Amino acid sequence: MTSLLPGSRMALPNIAAWLDRPWPFTDHNPVRIEESTDGGTYTVRAELPGFDPEKHISVTTHDGLLTVEADREERKHADGHSEFSYGKFSRTVSLPAGAVTAEVTARYADGILEISMPLAGQPHEKQIKIEIG
Repeated sequence: MTSLLPGSRMALPNIAAWLDRPWPFTDHNPVRIEESTDGGTYTVRAELPGFDPEKHISVTTHDGLLTVEADREERKHADGHSEFSYGKFSRTVSLPAGAVTAEVTARYADGILEISMPLAGQPHEKQIKIEIG
């Protein structure tokens, strides 16, 4: 969207839209997540409003990583304004030690994707004795 300066024919970009874009070299990602561990269960929640989970969202695990991918197709309008983000979105997180990926579950409700899996044994700290000589 552009706007004209009064008395000018020069179009300027919409400053608010420009400032809303991610800055270079930042970790901005349109898929916002939160992670938690509670009672031996690891949970990742991702904000994905407006997606059809059966058609546009996939969840995979591989080599200690959890990946959430979503795809939003752009709807073309003859006239209008949109601030929606379109295209493919992906977010990958490292799984904690002991995550049992064979028992992962995923649930989508009210625009939130919640992925959970049990943790096999809680990691614990162990003091290692150093032998001398």
